Amino acid sequence: MKFASYNIQYGKGKDGRFDLARIAACVADADAIALQEVERFWPRSGNVDQPAALAALLPDFYWVYGAGYDMDADTGKPGGQRRQFGNMLLSRTPIATSRNHLLPKYGATAQFCLQRSALEGVIETPSSGALRLYSLHLSHIDDGDRAAQIERLIEIHRAAPDEGGAWCGAHKESDWTQGRPPPPMPAAALFMGDFNITHRSALYARLVGPLSAEFGRVTAKSGLVDAYVAAGNDVASGWSCDSTLTHRERIDFCMASASLAPLVKRAWIDNDAKGSDHQPIWTEIEL
Repeated sequence: MKFASYNIQYGKGKDGRFDLARIAACVADADAIALQEVERFWPRSGNVDQPAALAALLPDFYWVYGAGYDMDADTGKPGGQRRQFGNMLLSRTPIATSRNHLLPKYGATAQFCLQRSALEGVIETPSSGALRLYSLHLSHIDDGDRAAQIERLIEIHRAAPDEGGAWCGAHKESDWTQGRPPPPMPAAALFMGDFNITHRSALYARLVGPLSAEFGRVTAKSGLVDAYVAAGNDVASGWSCDSTLTHRERIDFCMASASLAPLVKRAWIDNDAKGSDHQPIWTEIEL
């Protein structure tokens, strides 16, 4: 299966044009897609319902959307539009269940700081059963701000299998279950998105384990691996964002359950894409 993750900067490309069609074209070959910075009803991007527009451009995909930032769109009418900014997941197979996890927010007094989130979806793979997918976007400010968000992601990852799916147990009324078994909440997961950290950050080590000078990366069984590295790439190679803040750094990741590491076949970055200030990242996993 091929997985793509892309921070689309609400469709604004390197040339300053807003073009969702070229965003969709960049990721259309994937089996599952995680998008970040997808918005609804913002004047800057033409007051477009971007999740609906992207879904129309990718009609072969099931999709879910989760907003972190959610405010009244100032239409002056009750029941009006919401101005939203968040993450999207798309999959060629049904997304059985979905949850939108709001991440801890640092209440900065001077720096612009907005609510971040991690959108979860559960899909079935061809040969490896159910898989959890996350599309996420962490704070742009500082590791001190992101630290609590990383801890929350780790907590979500470890707790999910014990929490179960959208419902569990049994109910005598079939209108709740529709006669179906409880939906899965598997241990295996992929966390994809804009982490706003580099491999040099202590938070990177918090996710994938400490680096031993003698023994290499020490990853726990319940931990995560950087799929780009698991595929054989050097941790310091490649870049996914080129800006005055990042200076061509790899800050977008696909973090996979440690159990999936042997199944990662390839990982690469599409540095030809022009549709955003980020680049799409790709991971191929034998599932």
